[in-house]
Amino acid sequence: MAKKPESESFMDMFSNFGRDLKMPSVDVEAILNHHRKNLEALQKSASASASGAQNLMAKQRQILQDTMSEITDMAQSYRAPGNPQEMMTKQAEFARRSFETAVKNASEAAEIIKKSGTESVEILRERIRETMEEIRQGYEKNR
Repeated sequence: MAKKPESESFMDMFSNFGRDLKMPSVDVEAILNHHRKNLEALQKSASASASGAQNLMAKQRQILQDTMSEITDMAQSYRAPGNPQEMMTKQAEFARRSFETAVKNASEAAEIIKKSGTESVEILRERIRETMEEIRQGYEKNR
């Protein structure tokens, strides 16, 4: 019995079709490598953003703990007998410290967010630069 010729794979048929039409060859490996690099850059960018979010959550947890500790200290100091002048002084001092701490904490949280966002965007920006260089090199190679 005669053997049937093995059927060509779709990629082989497509490749032969392109060759028969004298179309330029496509470097599939280069395309896959390009997209792999894009996905790696996206993953690094997402990791940088996630790290920033974790740092922000840790800072917020610390802020909450510090605030609760200050409130507890203030509440205990109110229990001690004292004259109204001392109470007003303690309240004013607590309000001043609370305001200064809130401003400091907001500044630190904003810095964490800024750093995270900048790092994330810079990773993507670098990949765009690399892509533009790859395109330029491919264009010069085919000239």
